[in-house]
Amino acid sequence: MPFHLDEHVRRVGELMARYATVPMSLADACLVCMTEQYSASRVLTLDHDFRVYRRHGRLAVPAVMPEDRA
Repeated sequence: MPFHLDEHVRRVGELMARYATVPMSLADACLVCMTEQYSASRVLTLDHDFRVYRRHGRLAVPAVMPEDRA
């Protein structure tokens, strides 16, 4: 998937500011922004912060992650 940070730098900055207490990395912000651009996509991740992040302000980020096994 093509993604050019220079085209989305404002949105990525907004996401990083909104989730500063998590904190959200630049890479995570780019992935969330990409899911806003490509709504049918899913993020494959080990990062459970994606359970907290929201795209378009209110929608859960579709993520595939392994289940916790205790």
